[in-house]
Amino acid sequence: MLTITIFVIYILFLDDLDIFNAVRQSNKLTVLERQKETMTSQLEDTRTQLNRLRYHGEVERYAREKKLFKRDDEDVFVISNE
Repeated sequence: MLTITIFVIYILFLDDLDIFNAVRQSNKLTVLERQKETMTSQLEDTRTQLNRLRYHGEVERYAREKKLFKRDDEDVFVISNE
């Protein structure tokens, strides 16, 4: 009986694959799966945007809206709601 008790304690708490490590690894896996979903969604958005940027008019619109580029003869005013 003593041997079985020592073996169970060793397996549950002292081994490299103890219960705490298993729970910790399970939590890490959950976090990584969420990050993968987020990154996959961002990748799809980026691919869609890249496909739209193949046209000259879209490149100019993107540069003006997102990167605040301007033509030589105009001024750009940025209004933020902060």
